Amino acid sequence: MKLYRSFATVGGLTLVSRIMGFVRDIAMAGLLGTGPVAQAFVVAFKFPNLFRRWFGEGAFNSAFIPLFTKRLVGEGEEPARRFAGEAMAGLAFVLVILSAACMIAMPWLMYGLAPGFATDAAKYELTVAMSRIAFPYLFCMSLVALLSGVLNAVGKFVESSLISVVLNLTLMAAMLFAWGSGYGNSPAAGYVLAWGVFAAGVLQLLLLVWGVWRNGLMPRFSRPKMTPGMRELVRLGVPGAIAGGVTQLNIVIGSTIASLQDGAVSYLYYADRLYELPLAMVGIAIGVVLLPDVSRHLRAGDQAAVMDSQNRALELAMLLTLPAAVALAVIPSEIISVLFQRGAFGPVDTANVAAALSIFALGLPSFVMIKVFSPAFFAREDTKTPMRFASISLILNTLGSIGLFFLFRWLGWMPHVGIAVATAFGGWLNAWLLWRALRKRGHFVADARLKRALLMTVLSSLVMGGILWWHARELAPWFAASHGTWTRALALAVLIGGGGLVYAIAALGTGAARTGALKSMFRRRR
Repeated sequence: MKLYRSFATVGGLTLVSRIMGFVRDIAMAGLLGTGPVAQAFVVAFKFPNLFRRWFGEGAFNSAFIPLFTKRLVGEGEEPARRFAGEAMAGLAFVLVILSAACMIAMPWLMYGLAPGFATDAAKYELTVAMSRIAFPYLFCMSLVALLSGVLNAVGKFVESSLISVVLNLTLMAAMLFAWGSGYGNSPAAGYVLAWGVFAAGVLQLLLLVWGVWRNGLMPRFSRPKMTPGMRELVRLGVPGAIAGGVTQLNIVIGSTIASLQDGAVSYLYYADRLYELPLAMVGIAIGVVLLPDVSRHLRAGDQAAVMDSQNRALELAMLLTLPAAVALAVIPSEIISVLFQRGAFGPVDTANVAAALSIFALGLPSFVMIKVFSPAFFAREDTKTPMRFASISLILNTLGSIGLFFLFRWLGWMPHVGIAVATAFGGWLNAWLLWRALRKRGHFVADARLKRALLMTVLSSLVMGGILWWHARELAPWFAASHGTWTRALALAVLIGGGGLVYAIAALGTGAARTGALKSMFRRRR
């Protein structure tokens, strides 16, 4: 099945990128820990990283791809390229103005991004300076998203899936330079990383320009003007961006509130990095592939193919997501200690990050479902319904994060865990609203195969979770800080490997996983 093969391409490259991202974060944890410089960089990187995830992971393309596909299928390649050129010119014009305004106003914007930093003048000024350096990444990433949409619409996913690899390689090179220069845990190291973000944006844009040019799809850059096509893009794009980016907005809101607790920004950042791995590899990858696939079937009037694509996408997404969620919820401390506990990152940091990760894991399936359900609306050029649901989720998440943060602090619990609880709840609410609307409109009907597969996937994941919990207690002495990194890493590999083997046997035995579908993911195209 072409959908599975495309997912294997995007998911495989995303996995490579995220593994490199872990190496990057492990290096950063050892270099900066969770101290003031690390917190300043996390906030400075928040804006550009938000737009990397927001635009690069489908929010902009929720409006662009259906419109581009409509022109490509109905009118031909030249009108589609002309529309892409108009969109690129308009987007670049808006981004130049927005970037200049934000860089000038950064000292005031920082009160909204990290109000807790205002009590520490040195950390506040460092964060403002680093944010200004990194902010042009927004401009590059937004154009990268548009060019990725052009490629994805015609079934080309390699270049757009490599952009995060470029980011991670560039930041690792920056960290290596900072370490080799003897900067250590100092503001100088933070500045090096900020310039690394800037350089990564330029390199990513060059990669996508080359990919579009190589495929003969390079849009013609024109003078910005409000054409009928641009009006339609704006009409669909604004609500689509809000709907597609609600998960990232929730994370930004959580980090803003967390700045009121020393170290909490870093705790949430490292926890976010862990659960983002399966979210990116599965949810985002499927969402990126599913939108152009559903758009093409709708243009061809093949409703049966649309329904089958949605059922198979959800089936595959849950097959890969549920075991990951269970593992992150059951053994968070073991994972965090092996990956990050060294250098400036100590046992207390491990406990704080693990607590947030276990809660984020409970919301992971919902975040993936949002990525699977949203394309059904976007492909039909309905971006307002997902925006409305996302807004409801965002409001409740914000109120919940504020309320639970102060409630947990009053009770003597970890305040940042309250933010994680609100984020998970917001994700499930958004996913439920999307599913309910699709079902009522008749745009998504779960077939018998999906229903049985979901039940068996839940059962297989619970069996695996029980095995992980039991053996984590048996292997607990090997995770002690007194043991070296390689010993603890071997214990984690045995634990995860054993749990994965149990899940694979259970999934295949119950029929949750079908060998034919899995083989099609790796079958070469003719």
